[in-house]
Amino acid sequence: MRDKNYLKPLEGLINIAAIVCGYAALGLSFLIGYEILARRFLSHSVQGVDEIGGYVLATTAAVGFASALLYRMHTRIDVAIGYFPKPVQAILNTIAAALFAGFAVFMLLRAWDSLQESIAYTSRASTPLQTPLWIPQSLWVAGIGLFALVACAMALHSLWLLSRKRVDSVNNTYGPPSLQDEVDEQVSEAKRTLNEGKKHD
Repeated sequence: MRDKNYLKPLEGLINIAAIVCGYAALGLSFLIGYEILARRFLSHSVQGVDEIGGYVLATTAAVGFASALLYRMHTRIDVAIGYFPKPVQAILNTIAAALFAGFAVFMLLRAWDSLQESIAYTSRASTPLQTPLWIPQSLWVAGIGLFALVACAMALHSLWLLSRKRVDSVNNTYGPPSLQDEVDEQVSEAKRTLNEGKKHD
């Protein structure tokens, strides 16, 4: 099981960001629906729907990186790792977490450079909206920053656990989810759904 005391603040932050992105996607779907109806019945088109959709997609994807990492939904190839002794598995899982953090920080630095260039050159989108690019890029960088924050926090936590020789904690928290973990998650989700249904009744 995951170390809830350490990861709970991150879970709350990720959940808030995911909810905001969900509402943004919902708003976009209404806008697209209006665009379709307006074209069909009013011979009118809302300018920039595809552009706004791209901005929402980019920001939502960046937040999704963080959520997928936190809840171990990224794909990992675990064909061989199960054959190693648990201490070796813990070392490999810690290395994986550190490499992921390095990749996330690299992404953040490159995204930040892109944002700084847009600000310096007052870049605008070559679209009818002429959107100042620093606005959507700021949201995009914030999403990637959240991803980097989660990745670095998890890497530091895995290193701390490994230094304390808490091998099982490292493997359970940062190793690929086992089949039993996935079954337990599905059972827990079913129980939550059932309990929520009973409350509404």
